[in-house]
Amino acid sequence: MLVKPWETRQPTRNFALAMTPQPAFYTLRFPATNWKTVAVDPQQSLSTQLTLHNSPILFGCRTGICGTCLVSAIGNMVPPDAAEQEVLEILAPHCSTARLACQIQPLGDLSLSTLIP
Repeated sequence: MLVKPWETRQPTRNFALAMTPQPAFYTLRFPATNWKTVAVDPQQSLSTQLTLHNSPILFGCRTGICGTCLVSAIGNMVPPDAAEQEVLEILAPHCSTARLACQIQPLGDLSLSTLIP
């Protein structure tokens, strides 16, 4: 059977999501250090990119339970989920900017500083 182009089904798309502008790169800054500013791809995980750029942020488990990557994070990012929030309440109960770098999902530019538990 011959399929006519006007009869083919096209996949449905979420046009609202497709029309949302996504920056090509986000900027990561490491204040109070000599580390250079890094441009990161929003399509890759932050922990992978921090490792590739040899950043000052160290990682252990990369699952959000060890606390090795505890940082002060300022900028545009997805809020912590319940599991990360529980760890943060133990490791940095009085620091409102505390995050686990392995769990951060950036939405824009960020500044990251290491915290020592």
